[in-house]
Amino acid sequence: MFKLFSKSKKNESAEIAEFGLLKTDMHSHLIPGIDDGAPDIETSLKLIGGLHSLGYKKIITTPHIMWDMYKNTREIILERLEWLRTTVKEAELDIEIDAAAEYFLDDHVAGLLANNEPLLTVSGNMVLVEFSMAYPSHSLKGILFDMQMQGYQPIIAHPERYIYLDQNKGFYEELKDIGCLFQLNILSLTGYYGKSVQELAQYLMKKEYYDLVGTDLHHFGHLEALSTRPVLAAQLKKLLDSGKIKNFEL
Repeated sequence: MFKLFSKSKKNESAEIAEFGLLKTDMHSHLIPGIDDGAPDIETSLKLIGGLHSLGYKKIITTPHIMWDMYKNTREIILERLEWLRTTVKEAELDIEIDAAAEYFLDDHVAGLLANNEPLLTVSGNMVLVEFSMAYPSHSLKGILFDMQMQGYQPIIAHPERYIYLDQNKGFYEELKDIGCLFQLNILSLTGYYGKSVQELAQYLMKKEYYDLVGTDLHHFGHLEALSTRPVLAAQLKKLLDSGKIKNFEL
């Protein structure tokens, strides 16, 4: 049911071994019908089955909380998570399912922090965050500071996709200096999101700035790319050899 794409046995075994070493995918959009990820439970199951076939043992799925578009709350996400877990169990998929959120750093998140509302964490105190891919955010540092003052450790989602930072790479150093973790979208290394993103990902990888690796899985196109691009095995090996990737600890 869940074998969606064919590959040679040689490529299949190499890719499964590499993804299996990560153990956990900590960035995806697999809770059905609440953001731009899986639209329904059937799609969720097929995508989860696809990740399982790649070797993942655990998924921490991270629906958007982006108030202009996806008005998700902690309660909505946790309620849908239980439904997804039950359905995965009924499908007899041997994979652990958890959920956090991908918080867009806007006025809504600033309000959550001002009201001491608990945030959904990937693990421990780690919170996945994103900001505008189109232009620099003037409020970013303030919101990150408020998060840290409340004991959270921000994980910057796909920092390589903020391509305007190519002209201001020092900002990456600033984010690292204040204690932010960086999460790579693994497909960025293949050119899936374009050459500029690929080059920034390679730059950050050489700097050994990445702490976590995610698929950012939304749809079957992502799954097919994960399943069929042989360059990923070598790239993942480099990341794991750095000794800095924390996925297997989640």
